[in-house]
Amino acid sequence: MRIVADENIVLVEEAFGALGDVTTMHGRSMDAAAVRDADVLLVRSITQVNAGLLDGSSVRFVGSPTIGYDHVDTAYLVSRDIGFDSAPGCNANSVAEYIVGALLKLAEWRETDLSTKRLGIVGHGNVGKHVEAKAHALGMDCVLNDPPLARQGGATRYQDLDAIRQCDIITLHVPLTKDGPDATAHMVDAAFLSQCKTGSIIMNSARGNVIEGVALRDALESGAIGAAVLDVWENEPTIDTELLANCAIGTPHIAGYSYDGKVTGTRQIYEAACKHFELDATWDATPHLASDVAELIDVSGVEDTASAIRAAVCSVYDVTTDDKSLRTILNMPEADRGPHFDGLRRDYPRRREFHAATVRIGNAQMEAQRILSGLGFNVKLAG
Repeated sequence: MRIVADENIVLVEEAFGALGDVTTMHGRSMDAAAVRDADVLLVRSITQVNAGLLDGSSVRFVGSPTIGYDHVDTAYLVSRDIGFDSAPGCNANSVAEYIVGALLKLAEWRETDLSTKRLGIVGHGNVGKHVEAKAHALGMDCVLNDPPLARQGGATRYQDLDAIRQCDIITLHVPLTKDGPDATAHMVDAAFLSQCKTGSIIMNSARGNVIEGVALRDALESGAIGAAVLDVWENEPTIDTELLANCAIGTPHIAGYSYDGKVTGTRQIYEAACKHFELDATWDATPHLASDVAELIDVSGVEDTASAIRAAVCSVYDVTTDDKSLRTILNMPEADRGPHFDGLRRDYPRRREFHAATVRIGNAQMEAQRILSGLGFNVKLAG
């Protein structure tokens, strides 16, 4: 069996090596010639899987270790009897931890208390539910919007976009869809932004095209929108550098790039491929997910609860590091920006999730214990 895989899929050669010969390559380099003789194609979100790529190929299964799959023409795959699976939920916790890191930085910079802020969560699937749980741990009030779930019996739980636009912070966790009653392409446009609470914050870690970039840039420049946190962008990897310059935090599509999420995604599509070809799944991902944060994080001497929480979170993941890495693009020639964006994703450092760390707190830090546990940390009392 011949397997062609995106080189950014973690442990792909180890996982799929027992199934056949694995060839890795950059996802943007995958073309019809490269995949023609493959039996299995493994992609990430930057590769468009459609007739143009697969017509005339021998591909029998496509796997994508991603939450979304708008890059895959699933109707075409069905018409060709090609199996497909993605990895729903694999990096949901990673994205939620990214949101926590960004919220804590914004609160620090603005000298504000997150527990006094209302968070509007648009999209209440795997990611949205994780974000809600962690926001509640931070003491935030959450407003939820998810029209499909509202129609499925959640009318009393979910609110409309008018309620979302009155929130202090709005975070987007929807798939990219272009048609139908719940289309999300350019859902956040000039009209949407004009109705938002003045000075509110927009966060997007879903898909770049959910936001009309020029409209957001204008709203930031005018002050109508107070700040933006963007991990995803229109026209990746050639992103709007003027929009980046106006963002409080900008990162190169890595919110879901925790090592834990990547390993889980690889495991999910590996098991799906084995099922498709009726093979035994023998690769075990468990050893790769063992806790490996070497040092105990000690915040027992930090009396202020907010400072203790920030210290613990930043010890595992500091979102400003990714922001600084991306901002170097602002001083680059235009031709170098796209490769730099892709390079930051390709060479992304190993990032563990909060559960891989243990935080030591003082016996009197009960509020810190509650919040840290709610965020997913292991907590140990000093002494």
